[in-house]
Amino acid sequence: MRIVTDSGMDISPGALDGLDVTQIPLKLELDGKTYLSGVDIQADEFYELLLTTDSLPITSLPSPGEFADVYRKLAPDGPIIYVHISSGLSNTYQAAHSGAELVPEAEVIFIDTMTLSAAQGWQVVAAARAVKAGWPVEKIKALVKQVRDATETIYTLPDLRYLIHGGRISHMKGLLASVLGIKPLIGVTKTDGKYYDRGKSPTFNRALESIAKTIAKDIPEGTKIRTQIAHTANPEGAEKLREAMNKRFDCQWFPDSTVAPVLGAHTGRGLVGVIYARVSDYPDLP
Repeated sequence: MRIVTDSGMDISPGALDGLDVTQIPLKLELDGKTYLSGVDIQADEFYELLLTTDSLPITSLPSPGEFADVYRKLAPDGPIIYVHISSGLSNTYQAAHSGAELVPEAEVIFIDTMTLSAAQGWQVVAAARAVKAGWPVEKIKALVKQVRDATETIYTLPDLRYLIHGGRISHMKGLLASVLGIKPLIGVTKTDGKYYDRGKSPTFNRALESIAKTIAKDIPEGTKIRTQIAHTANPEGAEKLREAMNKRFDCQWFPDSTVAPVLGAHTGRGLVGVIYARVSDYPDLP
């Protein structure tokens, strides 16, 4: 049995050590050059590159044939579990499913994370650890669902141009927010895996404080929570959010993750977010 994911996932350094995960790179284009996210260009390189150009990146998917090549290679090892970026935010699933139809000898099982970034990474780690422990497919699927159900994501960002350009928020709504200087708080729903508005703040620093305040509406202050910061070249903002979270919750911190280039293409530099779950709701991993 093998685990496959895509570069819509972010992960803490070392989190996949000793685990067998195949990651299919998504693509981005900037200034006429195409990159495989996480292969041809790493996160630090990408965010430095954004400082030197006025162009906005464009993202694209692997072809069904590229997915088929991966499935064909892995098919002899048994069922392939593809833990993929939210179908509500990317058409990756459609291309991956079409690729599976080209390889009838491969048994491909799709798990929609209904999320992205480090929250997707948490589900991938759970699945990979379960495979390593020898769990059967149905038990692995149930574990990943528990992780998905327990986990939430909320983030903010200083510049809306990239989200508007990528079509992730409506043009007029985003343009108005940009003109007014409003900083949104954005979450991801578990019903359709799309972005939704969790609040607004007049400044970026206030938005970071509002993230912790917004979480406290759902989780009592002082609760033990599992937490991880994800950001796009903004360690200062990450530290401010960490401080705000520590004031309200008993945080079990995992190492920060830098958002993958193909995701940062839709946000630009400066994004800061937190992935979190109540420790009491989070399943024990093998």
